[in-house]
Amino acid sequence: MDRLRQRADFLAVANGARVNSPAFVLQSLDRKSLEPDDAAPVRIGFTVTKKNGNAPQRNRIRRRLRELVKRLDPVSMQPHHDYVLVGRRDALSRDFATMLEDLRTAFAKPSRQAPKGRGPRTDRTRPSPAAAARRKPD
Repeated sequence: MDRLRQRADFLAVANGARVNSPAFVLQSLDRKSLEPDDAAPVRIGFTVTKKNGNAPQRNRIRRRLRELVKRLDPVSMQPHHDYVLVGRRDALSRDFATMLEDLRTAFAKPSRQAPKGRGPRTDRTRPSPAAAARRKPD
């Protein structure tokens, strides 16, 4: 298992599927379509934002997340996938065994695709005002 370290990799995984938990968010991305290499290992990254506390608290959250992944059996992770664990503040006070069970459940769940955001409307039901003005009245 390798670590994600570059910002571009974290951003790519952020557009993938995600599973929420009280102590973390598990984001995943299938790399098989991007890299058809058979020897591609599972890669995992950890991130904790500044809103979760000061540096010692964030480091403690990150250490707890790393230990969770170490104790998790690697069979539960799918090959050719990148994973990012985004730590939440509840990771400081949540029981470690409960967090480990949450992580096992998150890997077992079929993950939901992340929302794509608001793009241009392609299914316009009403014509724009300019198009309505151009239409001939019946």
